[in-house]
Amino acid sequence: MINMNLDELIIYRELENSDVLKDITAAANAGADILSEDEALRAGVFRAVGRLVELAGIYGFKGNLWHDYLTLLLVSNENAFSLACEMRGIEDGALKRLAVHDFMIFRELFRLDFSRLSPAADASVFGLLTDYRSAEGCGHAFNKRIRDCICELSQRLAASVGIDEFAGHVIDFYMRFGVGKLGLHKAFRMDRNESGAVIVPITNIAHVRLDDLVGYESAKKQLTDNTEAFLRGKRANNCLLFGDAGTGKSSSIKAILNKYYEDGLRIIEVYKHQFKDINDIIAQIKNRNYKFILYMDDLSFEEFETEYKYLKAVIEGGLEKKPQNVLIYATSNRRHLIRETFSDRDEWSGDVHKTDTVQEKLSLAARFGVTIYFGAPDKKQFQEIVRQLARRDDLNMPEEQLLLEANRWELSHGGFSGRCARQFVDHLLGKQ
Repeated sequence: MINMNLDELIIYRELENSDVLKDITAAANAGADILSEDEALRAGVFRAVGRLVELAGIYGFKGNLWHDYLTLLLVSNENAFSLACEMRGIEDGALKRLAVHDFMIFRELFRLDFSRLSPAADASVFGLLTDYRSAEGCGHAFNKRIRDCICELSQRLAASVGIDEFAGHVIDFYMRFGVGKLGLHKAFRMDRNESGAVIVPITNIAHVRLDDLVGYESAKKQLTDNTEAFLRGKRANNCLLFGDAGTGKSSSIKAILNKYYEDGLRIIEVYKHQFKDINDIIAQIKNRNYKFILYMDDLSFEEFETEYKYLKAVIEGGLEKKPQNVLIYATSNRRHLIRETFSDRDEWSGDVHKTDTVQEKLSLAARFGVTIYFGAPDKKQFQEIVRQLARRDDLNMPEEQLLLEANRWELSHGGFSGRCARQFVDHLLGKQ
């Protein structure tokens, strides 16, 4: 009998979504005679088939769903071996030998003959699982590129001639893409559960490129220079992108993520009410082989809001040093982030130490070593943005008419800005 005893797994013992694995192996190990008489085992097979189809819809898998499922288990499991491969590769040693022991079991799982399960279900059911055709557009758990890489790995593992080739494919994937949610996703948000702060993947990311942002060449260069230094392990600064609304501050950071994701860049979105949990999140990412940007969009504080004090301590001032693989990028319409009033600087305002008050309000912005200004375009620049956006989207309209309608549009839609230009072009495209 083929050895598919899951109790003998050493490194890969704690597997998510292992219910399918347990039901299928229990039925396969039981044999045809027992399976034909055991209702519980047969029910487990049908349950596993339904779960495989469900996972195919979630992850967008196709072809051999059983092989895709086994591959998903391997690339999602964060353990001593997979994390070591992600960080520095792996050399021959005890850890690798233990992992190879587990890979031998997985290799037998890949070679499972589903005809052994025929007493539990019609053989045609299993034929559908090994040549599955999913609906177009399904699969939202991964971006398409990672999904395709997992499916390609699945095919290579199934075709592996020996255990060394099988292990080599898995190790190569870990070294190229990493492991678990931090390796397989590019963007995340913070959340909380009963155990504390957690990192949750964001799977639907706008594919913005820096070239999509017309103009602002100096600002984009400052941002890319700082980010590239960060990725190369050199000294880099926290960045504050400030300026007028709709000028591309948030889009620039999304574009940075898309540009440098394959170089190991990851982004975690953080909101003001979550600042007290930032240290918990940093503890979860500081020893991973990625560079993380904590992204704070539209950051500003009113006088009565004190959450900025948590942020000040995280950026610079706490006893624990911020890890070298973490930076903070923020966008704001306010240069100094915290609302100021004339009374803050009025010597007759009643504040005995008015200078201290001003310094307190400026101290947060001062912790961002790079500040990049995004100003609203003038009329000529606005028209150039409209021209380029219309050209990219193949908008068929005489230029004179296009600019005339653009000028009318901006008068009632917030004035000159890249966002206004984008909305105007989308409006015309919707009418075509």
